[in-house]
Amino acid sequence: MLEDCKSALERWGGVHRLIDRWLGERQVMLNSFVALRKDCDEALESVDKAQIDSFSELLMDYISAGHFEIYPQLREEAKAFSDDGALTIADQLLERLEMSTELVLSFDADYATPSRCEFYLSRLPAWLDRLARGLETRFDLEDQLIGRLHAAHSPPPGAQKAIGMTST
Repeated sequence: MLEDCKSALERWGGVHRLIDRWLGERQVMLNSFVALRKDCDEALESVDKAQIDSFSELLMDYISAGHFEIYPQLREEAKAFSDDGALTIADQLLERLEMSTELVLSFDADYATPSRCEFYLSRLPAWLDRLARGLETRFDLEDQLIGRLHAAHSPPPGAQKAIGMTST
């Protein structure tokens, strides 16, 4: 999709929309997390696999979009702008993001089947606490990555309006 754009402004405007969509997915996933955590606090035994699966699917989709869509696009943008400093920062941040990715994968594995879900249900509140800490760190790192690699290369707001793009 983005590789076919004719100008840098069109290309990085597309990245901006991709990031906006992804951050919207982050919010949906967080809403699901908060609902699951609330239900765990109120009546853990009533939390069912479908609810855990729904949250886990949103979480896995969010993490996957970051790894396979967002991060590669941000790296390509830094390369296009010959921003070696940004690439160095990206490599360091991406390495640190791996820890929270492993945490998410472990959570998904622990609740993957009905029997595992039932077995690990009592551990769900502790898992959610661990995920909260890991995701908080992850969001901070992702925001740094976006700020360094994308915001530094974004066209000025007037340039976006000139071609009919809006910033959200």
